[in-house]
This record gives sequence, structure tokens and C-alpha cells, in this order.
Amino acid sequence: MQGMTHRLDAIAATVARDGFAFVRAPEMQGVLEPAGLRDWSRFAESWNDLGVDAFMADGGRYRRRRFACFRASAHGIDRKPHQPHYQSRDYNPLNGGIQRWFDPVTDEIGRHPALRAILDTCHGLFNRLTPAALRPPSWHVEIHQFRIEARPGRAGQPTPEGMHRDGVDWVLVLLVDRINISSGETGIADDARLPLGSFTLTDPLDSAVTDDNRVYHAVTPVMPLDPAQPGHRDVLVVTFRRE
Repeated sequence: MQGMTHRLDAIAATVARDGFAFVRAPEMQGVLEPAGLRDWSRFAESWNDLGVDAFMADGGRYRRRRFACFRASAHGIDRKPHQPHYQSRDYNPLNGGIQRWFDPVTDEIGRHPALRAILDTCHGLFNRLTPAALRPPSWHVEIHQFRIEARPGRAGQPTPEGMHRDGVDWVLVLLVDRINISSGETGIADDARLPLGSFTLTDPLDSAVTDDNRVYHAVTPVMPLDPAQPGHRDVLVVTFRRE
């Protein structure tokens, strides 16, 4: 556990300094395994059972997802009743301004040890990053299982709204898998939309952590590496917001 604490402290220090951190898979694995990460293959397979996102204002049908909400506190992490996802148009000018009801994360995945390890780790990390005077008794947590599909001649758009914030406090984007795709580069920008850095999540557990009050983020479109075959990019997005 000492190694896990050291790794969390190092990630927190990077985010506190830069507003974001690119955490490579071995480092993230070193944090998540002591927190209980196991049965990764079953967890990753659940991305094959996502419904089409029918709320894309650009008319696209390249995104699949499931959604769930939790409460994180000193008493643990508890799932909330299913509810819509909402972002104002200030944060999502493409798809914001309406309640979006997505298929819920299945009960099995909601209880899965991989997800619970990720949520527990996020709770510890984001508490570290929040000054004690501002730390809430509980956090509103949202998780999104995303699959972005790329087909021959048709790019998949991980962030069709462009460079944006999510309207929360903290964000984790964790790569689950990428199959037959190119690009998908994450870009980070400051308040003036000037670039601060970029990187590509390439290996399962590669992660981006962002301070949503300080930085913007976006991901470039993905295209099939083999143009004759479809491809996809699977990520888990976790957001924490003060309740």
C-alpha cells in the first residue's frame, strides 16, 4: 500500500502543478491493483454491449455508451438511482441543454471489482487534490462507458464538441481498448485555449487526469488503420463533482 500511496501522491503532484497528468498503464496498474483491480477481461468485454448514443446533434451514429451515477464519501461508494446525464450548452454546445437518458451500466459492471478499484482510486486522488476547506462530505460521481466506432471512409469523433470542459471538478479518462484505429490524440489547453500538451492513450489502463476547472481537453478523430475493416476506441470516463 505504501507504493500505491507514493504513486497517487506523484499523480496528484503532477495534476496540481500542470492541471493534468498523462498516466501510463504500468503506473496506473500499480495504483489500481492494490485497490482491488481484477477480472479485467470481463470488465473490458462489457464494452461489446453498449447501446447507440441517439442524442448526437451532428446526426452521427458512431458513439455507443452506458451511464451510471454514484455517491462517493468516507462511508464508501454507493450507486444512485438511474438518472439522465445533463450538461449546459456552456460546456457542451453540440449536445448540451437537454436531459439525455442513456442505457444504464449493468448491475454486474456497476459492482465489478475493476470499476470499484477505479472509483476508490479516483476518490483518494481527487480528495488529495481538493483543499480540505473545499472538500465536500460526498461527491457526485458519473461514469460513462464509451465506444467510438470508425468505419471505412467515416471517422469516429471522440469529442465532437471540440475543445471543452465537462462542467465538473475532476475527470479521469481511462483507455479500455483500441482496435484497428489511428490517431485519437488527446490535447490539453489552458483558459485561453492555448495548448499545454498532447498525448495518445494507446495501451489498456493508459489514463488522462484533468482538473476541469483549469484546463480544456479534446481528442482528435479516429480512422481505421486497415481501411477495409471497422475499428473502435473504448474508454471509461469518470467525473467527480461537489454535491
